[in-house]
Amino acid sequence: MRIAPPFGYHEVVPFLKTQKVRLLKPGQVPEFVQQANAIPVSYSEFQLVAREYPIVFTTNDGGKSFAPVAVLGIQARENVFYAEGAWASQVYVPAYARRYPFCMAKVNVDKVERKERLICVEKAFVDDARGEALFDAQGNPAPDWAPMERLLSEYEADLERSREMCALLADYGVLEAFAMEATLAKHSAGALHLTGMHRVSEKNLENLNAAQLKNLMRKGVLARVYIHLLSLENFARLLERKAAREKR
Repeated sequence: MRIAPPFGYHEVVPFLKTQKVRLLKPGQVPEFVQQANAIPVSYSEFQLVAREYPIVFTTNDGGKSFAPVAVLGIQARENVFYAEGAWASQVYVPAYARRYPFCMAKVNVDKVERKERLICVEKAFVDDARGEALFDAQGNPAPDWAPMERLLSEYEADLERSREMCALLADYGVLEAFAMEATLAKHSAGALHLTGMHRVSEKNLENLNAAQLKNLMRKGVLARVYIHLLSLENFARLLERKAAREKR
């Protein structure tokens, strides 16, 4: 059975209680995040993420569906929050990175998707020699497993809420494409351009009828829309971090 790996993962396999897994150390993040200029975020994270990162929406299917991401850098393969082997101090690390090397996969039986999710692990991190046993011989969980299992379960449920939120915003026609342009003094690449992003159009939001606005409010989406719009101010902070890095 081959399971399609999520963004950043290479090859995932079902996690078995008998396996030993190399876990990330405190403060450590997956290799793919170290050179990623964006990372997926979920519904419940918006408030924490917006303290440091711009939150935007992206699409990989021409606008049929969208997903929220935190912007980590202005250029490709640039993460201004990662340096010298560690994430920036006192900065929230999105759950997508913290759950690694684990993830959850959908289960299909006879082409019908089931509600259950399968816990999977990055195959390269299954390591009998250097890995950590997360269950004992009797199948009882080790202390390190409970918080990871909770994170996986909560994050997966949150992803469903994220999808519902994005589907609603797309259905109401409030998302618009935009680009970020800036120039850093003495920057070798000249003007900086970041494209492929969508944001909520305040004009389109104002044009929604009362029933639509009430629905957004009832589902908790309107609050996240305002958090998203406020977070766009963090593009200036990204540029400040980038400028500071290039002075070193």
